[in-house]
Amino acid sequence: MIGSSWAQAHVDDDLAGLLHAAHAAAGDPAAALALAHRATDLLPLPGHGRTLELWRGLAELAAVDLTVARALEPHLDAQAIFAQATAEGYAVPDTSGVWGVFAAEGADPRLELRDGRLTGRKPWCSLASLLDRALVTAWVSPHERGLVAIDLHQRGVRAVDEPWVARGLRAARSTALDLHDVPGELVGPPNWYLTRGGFAWGGLGVAAVWFGGAAGLARRLWAAAQERDPDQVGLALLGAVDAALTGAGATLAEAAAAVDEGLVRGEHAWPRCIRTRHVVHEACETVLSAAAHGLGPGPLVGEEEHAARVADLQLYLRQHKAERDAAVVGRAVADGMPTAW
Repeated sequence: MIGSSWAQAHVDDDLAGLLHAAHAAAGDPAAALALAHRATDLLPLPGHGRTLELWRGLAELAAVDLTVARALEPHLDAQAIFAQATAEGYAVPDTSGVWGVFAAEGADPRLELRDGRLTGRKPWCSLASLLDRALVTAWVSPHERGLVAIDLHQRGVRAVDEPWVARGLRAARSTALDLHDVPGELVGPPNWYLTRGGFAWGGLGVAAVWFGGAAGLARRLWAAAQERDPDQVGLALLGAVDAALTGAGATLAEAAAAVDEGLVRGEHAWPRCIRTRHVVHEACETVLSAAAHGLGPGPLVGEEEHAARVADLQLYLRQHKAERDAAVVGRAVADGMPTAW
């Protein structure tokens, strides 16, 4: 989809088979996670010459169903982290099972690793009850964080009973985890997770999922134009959607090429990736608005798939910090980050 028509995407037989299975798993994160190893075998790692193929696969999964893509993306990110750690000579744990990656901060008491044991709270642990293992960030000293692999089935891991009132991604529940004296295995040295090049790339994988969710909405708008000849306003909305997704797709394709060429590193890696995410975010917002205006209330009240996709995408996009992320880019540009203009 990225770099090709969002209206009529063409996929190979292997990906088509995965997408067919994703259709069957739509809205069911447990069924989606059953596809994790199949997705790992099919989709390539980022940074090895086929990053665009990976992001295209994530986008196509998201165009089918955002719950499925939301469930699979962290597992694929964990596999990429293990591959990078191995390439840099660091030991990795047993990688079997289905993985999550929990890197949000802000909980109290903060999660700390002392003598190989984790104690504290980790917020925003999506689908933790359905996963086997997870990579979590934890404080290894007063000023340094490390990446720690844990078995989520161990004694001492407890889900916090928090409300999940979301209308989007309703089945993809996120809760905090309380950990008490839980064995953990450090992956890489302190701060490695946050300073490696792949940290920024992982954020672009999420942007590819956003793109796919928006493409699914755009395809519904396109289908409406095939069913009934749109008026001038309908054509203008469809044109705006095409322009937005074409620009976002081209930006993701350019970023994928830069990742593969080893250019997304150093001080500008993170703001450069935030810039790409911002472009995709703005395109998705355009698509949400155009679909609402072009399709009206009918599909929102009469089509479960469409209504779910709208709600899912609206919630998922809030991982982007909007104006605050734009300010990160602005600061980098003011400090000399290269621009296209």
